[in-house]
Amino acid sequence: MSTSTDSPPVRRRKDRRLLPPLVFLLVLALGALGVWWKVFQDAGARADAAEAACATAAEAPPSLDPSTLSVRVYNGTDRGGLAQEVAAQLQARGFVVEEIANDPTEREVTGTGEVRHGPRGNDAARYLALFLPGAGDFLDTRATATVDLVVGPDFTALASPEEVAATLTPIASAEAAC
Repeated sequence: MSTSTDSPPVRRRKDRRLLPPLVFLLVLALGALGVWWKVFQDAGARADAAEAACATAAEAPPSLDPSTLSVRVYNGTDRGGLAQEVAAQLQARGFVVEEIANDPTEREVTGTGEVRHGPRGNDAARYLALFLPGAGDFLDTRATATVDLVVGPDFTALASPEEVAATLTPIASAEAAC
């Protein structure tokens, strides 16, 4: 007995097309690449924003206890009694005022005023400048942490406690995020 199969040998189908599955895989790969590109881009933007917030917090004036600061108030204008008035307001806010007088230097003060300090008084000067918006900053060679607040000709009033607090609040939240 002979066993023979009448079926023809198995042939490869020629009508099978490879192009559609390849196109589908290519589109799928491009879509995945686009998603990952967006993920990395968003992560980079978040990192940049956090870095900028931390840099701002580092440059921002510190929140200090006014009773720990030693301040001298000078009048740099022709208006009599201005240093006394400003010193009284600062004392009411808790600052320790060591001296009240006319400006003893020959420096011309413009604008709202000037905050003078040595290297040891950097933080105190940045904090005190919150109370006199627009005040200039002058670094001198004194060895103490004492800060001089020189009231200028454009002075109208000290910043309110609410304005100072509003300036410090975003800084505190930025520091917490760092």
